[in-house]
Amino acid sequence: MNIVVAYRRSKQSVKMLEKAIHHAICFGGTVYLATSLEGGSKDDAQSVNETRDALNQAKEFIEKEGIPCEASLLVRGLSPGEDIVDFALEKKADEIIVGVQKKSKVGKFLMGSTAQHVILEAHCPVIAIKY
Repeated sequence: MNIVVAYRRSKQSVKMLEKAIHHAICFGGTVYLATSLEGGSKDDAQSVNETRDALNQAKEFIEKEGIPCEASLLVRGLSPGEDIVDFALEKKADEIIVGVQKKSKVGKFLMGSTAQHVILEAHCPVIAIKY
C-alpha cells in the first residue's frame, strides 16, 4: 500500500503521521511525505530550508517505526492541491492523508482549499484529519 501524506507542520501533523504509521503497519505500506511550495519570490531560502527540515523530522518519526518512507519537497509551479494530486498519481498512491481546517466561506474563497481540491480530484480514497 502506498500512502501519500500532504504534510505541513501544523496542529494536526502528528495525528496525520500517526494515521499513516497505523495504516502502513496494518497494510504493509510505504509512506510518501509531500509538501508543495508554488515557488517564486514568495518562497525565500529560509522558508524552503525550514520546510525541508520539517519534512526530514517527519520522515525520521515514521522511520523509527520501521516503515519505509520518502520525503519530497515539491516546487513545480502548481497549486498545492494540484501538486499533491499529481504526486499521488506518480507514486501510485492507494490513499492520501490531508489535514483540514474549518474556514468561513469567505476564507475558502480568498485562500482556496488544498484539502478540498485533493478530496475532489484524487484518484484514490482521501482521509481528512480535522483540527
